[in-house]
Parts: sequence; C-alpha cells; structure tokens
Amino acid sequence: MHELGLLSGVAAAVNRAARGRTVTAVNLTVGQRSGAVVSALEAAWPLARCGPSEHAELNITSVAATVFCPGCDTEVPIDDYFALQCPDCGTPTADLRHGREFLVDSIEVDVPD
Repeated sequence: MHELGLLSGVAAAVNRAARGRTVTAVNLTVGQRSGAVVSALEAAWPLARCGPSEHAELNITSVAATVFCPGCDTEVPIDDYFALQCPDCGTPTADLRHGREFLVDSIEVDVPD
C-alpha cells in the first residue's frame, strides 16, 4: 500500500507548514487517475499523521478523469476502461485534462486566542 508512503510525505509537509501550531484538518484533492485509492488513503491516515497533525482529520475531494476531445471540442469524462478515444464520438484522444491530481489544497490549524 503506497498510500501510507504518500501520506507520510503529506504529513511531513503539513507539519512544516503548520510551524508548531496544531493541525485540525488536511484537505486533499485526489484525481481518479492519480494512482492513489481514496479508501486506502482514508485507512492509512491514522498511521501517517504525527506531531502537529497527530489528531487532524483528512478531507478528500475526488476529481473525475476527463480528456479533451478535438472532435467534440470539449472535455468528456472517462471511466477506468478508457480506450484512447472519445467515449461520445470515437475520435482518438489521449489528452488527459483532469484526474492526475494529488495535492494538499489547504490545512486548518488552531490559532491561539
């Protein structure tokens, strides 16, 4: 499960950014084609969090995979069985526009009064 490794890196980066403040939440964006499995990320988070993020909750926003179709002149969603052609019109395309994301959108920290 490489999700634990990914989240260990996320926790380390979040802890540096928190500058000693307690992290209450970590907000991630994860694309359908990022290679990370959302349920595995959720299961691994309690093992990865440490230091200032030790009790932080993990919030994940999933991003569907889309490609740009030159035939339709638009972005179209694709499924896990994408065959390098537009699912609507059949035009060949490999122009993945969304779905590879794996990023920390924001963190929430406690601010002393």
